[in-house]
Amino acid sequence: MDWNTIIDGTLFRWVVTPLLIFLARIGDQSIGTIRIIFIGRGNKVIAPFLGFFEVLIWLLAIRQIMTNLTNGFYYVAYAGGFAAGTFVGMYIEEKLAMGVMLIRIVTSQGDEALIERLKAEDYGVTSVDAAGARGQVHLIYTIVKRADLARVVGIIDRFNPRAFYTIEDVRFAREGVFPADGRSPLRRHLDVFRFWKKGK
Repeated sequence: MDWNTIIDGTLFRWVVTPLLIFLARIGDQSIGTIRIIFIGRGNKVIAPFLGFFEVLIWLLAIRQIMTNLTNGFYYVAYAGGFAAGTFVGMYIEEKLAMGVMLIRIVTSQGDEALIERLKAEDYGVTSVDAAGARGQVHLIYTIVKRADLARVVGIIDRFNPRAFYTIEDVRFAREGVFPADGRSPLRRHLDVFRFWKKGK
């Protein structure tokens, strides 16, 4: 009886293979999460490219499951990798801060100071008067790069803490007024993190 062979086989079956399945699922699910985001943004080049590698990695992982249906560790590794991959994909997308966002601000008071501040920061601003459920309101629209989202929300909170606003993804925007971004990539990522942490 070759104990080294038994130990190596057991180690590979109960530790190495489940770990590889776990890592593979993180990889393909992360890619899948980002791919869906690119599909939502109408990117017809990167999305199919990511889809190819997503399915390729998935096939490698599922092959190990199908050839070892009696090993419960594989199922746990597969499910755990799926969950972790979803988180990792969302984290990567958040750090990339891709795309542009629409911020719609609804106020019941004149916000000339807020509008002027946004303009001074080189953000494009459109404002209109409208009728709300409780009387006249003021609508302010601005399109910003996602990397600048925390910065603009900070301006809104500073000039009108009680303002109601909504934030939406924009699939496509042509032209527009955007400030020159002199911040470092690290600073942009920290700003995005601070905004989402505040939102929670």
